[in-house]
Amino acid sequence: MDLSYNEKIVLLNLAETKRASVEELVERTGLEQVAVMRALLGLQSKGLAKLHERSEKIVKLTEIGKRYAEIGLPEWRVLRILREKGKVELEELRNVLSEEELRPIVGLLRKEGWANVRKEGEKLILEITEKGLEAGERPIDRVLRLLAERGTVPLREIETIVKIGELKRRKIAEEDVITERWAEITSKGEELVRKGIELRREVSLLTPELISSGKWREVTLKRFDIKAPVRRVYPGKKQPYRAFLDKIRRKLIEMGFIEMTVDSLIETQFWNFDALFQPQNHPAREWTDTYQLKYPKVGHLPEKELVERVKTAHERGLAGSRGWGYVWSPERAMLLMPRAHGTALSGRQLAKGVEIPGKYFTIQRVFRPDVLDRTHLIEFNQVDGFVVGEDLNFRHLLGILKRFAIEIAGAKKVKFLPDYYPFTEPSVQMSAYHPELGWVEFGGAGVFREEMTKALGIDAPVIAWGIGIDRLAMFKLGIDDIRYLFSYDLKWLREARVIL
Repeated sequence: MDLSYNEKIVLLNLAETKRASVEELVERTGLEQVAVMRALLGLQSKGLAKLHERSEKIVKLTEIGKRYAEIGLPEWRVLRILREKGKVELEELRNVLSEEELRPIVGLLRKEGWANVRKEGEKLILEITEKGLEAGERPIDRVLRLLAERGTVPLREIETIVKIGELKRRKIAEEDVITERWAEITSKGEELVRKGIELRREVSLLTPELISSGKWREVTLKRFDIKAPVRRVYPGKKQPYRAFLDKIRRKLIEMGFIEMTVDSLIETQFWNFDALFQPQNHPAREWTDTYQLKYPKVGHLPEKELVERVKTAHERGLAGSRGWGYVWSPERAMLLMPRAHGTALSGRQLAKGVEIPGKYFTIQRVFRPDVLDRTHLIEFNQVDGFVVGEDLNFRHLLGILKRFAIEIAGAKKVKFLPDYYPFTEPSVQMSAYHPELGWVEFGGAGVFREEMTKALGIDAPVIAWGIGIDRLAMFKLGIDDIRYLFSYDLKWLREARVIL
């Protein structure tokens, strides 16, 4: 049987004692602990030894606990003074207690019934009770003495005396886990030792010196077992959600979409609402539905001609409509806010100019007040996009959305429901089925209204959408809580699905 040099050394030592802890084998062989463990795992895989492991929760004193073991718990130090004097002012105790110990001392003495507390003017007086005079050892005192004597005590033993929560709350003790490992030789291992094991120097690397000196004839080249159990390695990789977003971006670019980018997360209400034909008295513009910037409070409007067209659309209407019928306020439009939806970039791009036909998209961080739960965040990513062309209609939009949800995000079932948005008509809401959460809404879409597009200088149909890409990522990454996309949980980050 092929055995490495270390495996032979460990097996021979184990044969002498039949059973030994890993620490004992380290001492007997002179090998490092990691080398002994590797050798034992190798011997176990060959049926020559058995490796056993047992973990147990233990309790040990904290630094504060060690100090209390020497000088006594704060309540006992105060009680000694009270037994001498009968009563004492709270302020006098600063000589024997630290500030941190002084704060809870009244509560501790009252809880034990060792002292009464009363006020004399501005002074707080502690007076010993009969129970305080007769007080003896309590469970917590017994545990403190036990830990001071033994260093560590099994948790199960401690909890027969006092709950660990009490010790933790007072920062007296803490939990830890100790792992005991030992090995024993098998009958197969004993038989091999009886037959005799030859120890020869073993090398894992054939060096020029060994070759030139001829000493390579005297050594054994170490064989490498590629099936041997080894420590799992977690190489560096992209954060799973970041990788998903990059894949979406790459896929859309491959489909011929042009990416819209912007440097800031802050927009004026003009681009976030007004340019999208959303009236200034719309409830979505209130603090309950959007965040607003305190400082700086206002920004700048774009060129005057564009502002006038948007104002006209709001007040009197464009393309045959009557508008919203109110007096449009440029001051309201100048207010700054964290971007509430990526559609603001669609408005910017349309005003800047687009290719006809043309396809555009953006992936943007957006902000909305909401209640955090498994499917809602207050700060999330959104994929917005639009297609502009002379012959586009609503059916084209539904086809793009369905393909996006199934092919890119991996949703199995998709459904569309009628919806309303101030800047699209007709409008639609898209939902996808999640095996854990059921039907989840993740996007809205529609055909941009002519009052919006004509004000921005576009005279062709535009189909557009805004999708909560975080929710689609839940499908692809196989998670049922949206907060996990931004988690610091190392286990999830290491084991999350690789997006291919």
